[in-house]
Amino acid sequence: MGMLSEFRSFAVKGNVVDLAVGVIIGAAFGKIVDSVVGDLIMPVVGRVLGGLDFSNFFIPLQQVPAGVAMSLAEVKKAGVPVFAYGNFITILINFAILAFIIFMLVKWINKLKAAEPPAAAPADPEDVKLLREIRDALTAGK
Repeated sequence: MGMLSEFRSFAVKGNVVDLAVGVIIGAAFGKIVDSVVGDLIMPVVGRVLGGLDFSNFFIPLQQVPAGVAMSLAEVKKAGVPVFAYGNFITILINFAILAFIIFMLVKWINKLKAAEPPAAAPADPEDVKLLREIRDALTAGK
């Protein structure tokens, strides 16, 4: 029973629960960033660059069979290995946006921490106060 109770105390500690909440929120946040990049940013970037669709940027590593459309999904469905650098570009943009947002969040949190007033120093014990008074009285009498 000792190991079970030890595990329970470990699992409900604040750090473990905070980590679990952070992972869950991080996964949801990652999906939001994926959507922002895939649904909002990449279409605009593609439009600015002349209607390019990054998701279909690939190089087939074998001969594509006749009759297969030259889209990434169709070529993969046909079993042709591909070098899909368009997906890599999209994921790289996802990472850059996510890293920037996390950087700004950490910067904001650090600013909030710096703005908090420092905690008041604990009051000196009575014996320390008494010793200081004795010291001050002795130095004043010289």
